Amino acid sequence: MLISNFFVKKQVKAFTSRLFDEKSFYSSFLSDLEDCKHEVIIESPFISRKRMDILLPFFRRLVNRDVTAYVITKDPNILKEPLATYSSKVIREFEVLGVHVLAALNHHHRKLAILDRQVLWEGSLNILSQTNSREIMRRIEGEDHAKEMFEFLKLRRFIK
Repeated sequence: MLISNFFVKKQVKAFTSRLFDEKSFYSSFLSDLEDCKHEVIIESPFISRKRMDILLPFFRRLVNRDVTAYVITKDPNILKEPLATYSSKVIREFEVLGVHVLAALNHHHRKLAILDRQVLWEGSLNILSQTNSREIMRRIEGEDHAKEMFEFLKLRRFIK
């Protein structure tokens, strides 16, 4: 009899989890941004004008509070117009603000946020571009899960 060890149980501390849709997500997420103390990491493949008109003031406040902010998004050079031009413009705005931008050249399509390595948001919603689509996001509050995602994505290569 062959016993495979594909699944390894890991001791995980208690956590809370809650689901959000495209209507309920932003109020909770923006509240979380306001509560951040140290670091915000957002992965969103696309950036839209409408969404950034709302989000840029929150990024300004983060930077003014000395919260380190990282945005991981698609490199504008692999996008079609007019998305490429607008994405380039917002990336420049981010960099002027002091937000660190990591532009991915691969088939980047993850949608998530890690806040203070304590809160993990993950799901189908493009945080920096969502406008009219039906989406779902899960908020997981628990250091183990946020740090597990950070390590799983090998973000330590870019973020200390």
